[in-house]
Amino acid sequence: MATSDLARPTADKEVAPAPVTIGDPGALGLGAFALTTFILSTVNAGLIPLGVESIVLSVAFFYGGIVQVLAGMWEFVKGNTFGATAFSSYGAFWLAFWGIGRFFAPVRGTSLADVNHAVGVFLLAWTIFTLYMCIASMRTNTAVFGVFVVLTLTFLFLTIGKFADSSGITKFGGWLGLLTAVLAWYASCAVVTNQTWKRVVLPVGPRG
Repeated sequence: MATSDLARPTADKEVAPAPVTIGDPGALGLGAFALTTFILSTVNAGLIPLGVESIVLSVAFFYGGIVQVLAGMWEFVKGNTFGATAFSSYGAFWLAFWGIGRFFAPVRGTSLADVNHAVGVFLLAWTIFTLYMCIASMRTNTAVFGVFVVLTLTFLFLTIGKFADSSGITKFGGWLGLLTAVLAWYASCAVVTNQTWKRVVLPVGPRG
């Protein structure tokens, strides 16, 4: 062996980078979604008077919005396209909800019917998005699929409630939203508990 080979710095040799290891952001994303959905749904279901519905805005901005978008970015790092798309999008939904609650001011003379129609279109767009995410979720697990089935119905009934200006249909959508929150909390709890205990404590069902 040549002397020059022995003297060559080890830095010249290619070293494979260490793999990036992060925790599962699913527990955080689902938890943020569940809590924010729960608070808003208590308003939609008529359990909290309409005069105090702005209580959800801060939670929508910080937890449902910012934290969920961060969870989506971490899902991109893990290579989970479904989780990244879901958490980033619903995080943006809650940020948009905050923006509507904070800045939406209809032009003077705008009728209530026109306002309801505008909000209905907003909800319809999210219904469509949630529907195709529900189809994709069939390949995740039973717990997540259940969340998306009920969430799709929640958005559907809230959309119909706005277009029809029906408080009854909106309240039903609110109760579906409460069920969505419970299912999402369960899925979040299952992820964090199973990974912390290093075994299946709370089953999430088989993959599709």
